[in-house]
Amino acid sequence: MWRRVLVALSMLGAAGAASAIDYRSINVPAAILYDAPSQQGKKLYLIKAQTPVEVVVRLEGWFKVRDAEGTLAWVESRNVSERRMLVVTSPRAEIRQADKAEATVLAELDKWVAVEFVESASPGWAKVRHRDGATGYIRSTQVWGL
Repeated sequence: MWRRVLVALSMLGAAGAASAIDYRSINVPAAILYDAPSQQGKKLYLIKAQTPVEVVVRLEGWFKVRDAEGTLAWVESRNVSERRMLVVTSPRAEIRQADKAEATVLAELDKWVAVEFVESASPGWAKVRHRDGATGYIRSTQVWGL
């Protein structure tokens, strides 16, 4: 009986660890995305620096990644950094002084603008830094990469 319980608990732990989402970002000016984990694969498109990606598969030297639009492709792992970035997915997003809807707006961002993830904030918010220096809070519903 105890043996079954321990096996079940270890399986739950493994499932929890496997479900952790691994967000990273592109760390070169432009990286080629391929349809297979090989430079001989079909080149699909370029992805620019600071674009967040979700790593879904790891092979030696390669990551299979998903972008904010849900596209899956392969990229050389040397072109990917652990730096956590977010990208605006709503038509317009605001960086606010505090994690409250009524807080002062520090910056307005257009769709597809990338910001650096600093830390989690209150539910529904994330602390971010824009490349121009504005640091504040953005609604989690306005970005992808959390």
